[in-house]
Amino acid sequence: MSVVSQVILKADDELRYPSSGELQGIGAFLQTGERRMQIAATLAENEKKIVAEASKQLWQKRPDFISPGGNAYGQKERAQCLRDYGWYLRLVTYGLLAGDKEPIEQIGIVGVKEMYNSLGVPVAGMIESIRCLKNASLQLLSAEDGIEAAPYFDYIIQSMS
Repeated sequence: MSVVSQVILKADDELRYPSSGELQGIGAFLQTGERRMQIAATLAENEKKIVAEASKQLWQKRPDFISPGGNAYGQKERAQCLRDYGWYLRLVTYGLLAGDKEPIEQIGIVGVKEMYNSLGVPVAGMIESIRCLKNASLQLLSAEDGIEAAPYFDYIIQSMS
């Protein structure tokens, strides 16, 4: 939920107008909106490049994942891993656009550990893959934009831990 929605709902629950501090928070949110949109667009436009780099990093760190018996061994399994990379990258852009981690939680994090455990996918490997996705993404962003985007990746990592 965006900062604007949060303020409105809280004020309405308390039957009051938004406070001056809440309005300042909305102002700050709106001032960073264009930048957050640009970051999200950069990530979306470079999805294939980011996913390719992140998978390269992961396979270098964990070649056992793509070796016989590994969870990403075989064309189908590897394609599913890459599909998940794109999905998590998309979740990060949702968080960036909302300026909040709630879309990530509501759309993609609830039950993810249980899902991977039930599929026999090592959660530690998924955490490492999100770290690689974060690294590959941050390589394309300025330091300032990376500071804005990093917490959304970190939230996914923390939620899986």
